[in-house]
Amino acid sequence: MTITKDTLISDILKIAPNSAPLFHSIGMHCLGCAMASGETLEEACAVHGVDVDEFLEELNAYVE
Repeated sequence: MTITKDTLISDILKIAPNSAPLFHSIGMHCLGCAMASGETLEEACAVHGVDVDEFLEELNAYVE
């Protein structure tokens, strides 16, 4: 599965639970909170001031 900007954080963690450290490294520590279950990667990156395209590239490389 390829992760996109529209993929929910909760879905990413279901398919790649080992990706949690990547999220932590950019300040996304609340992966289990209610917001994460309905928040897209793009929305989460915007809230945390992270370039979604750069993080998406890193995340997809890590998951593969």
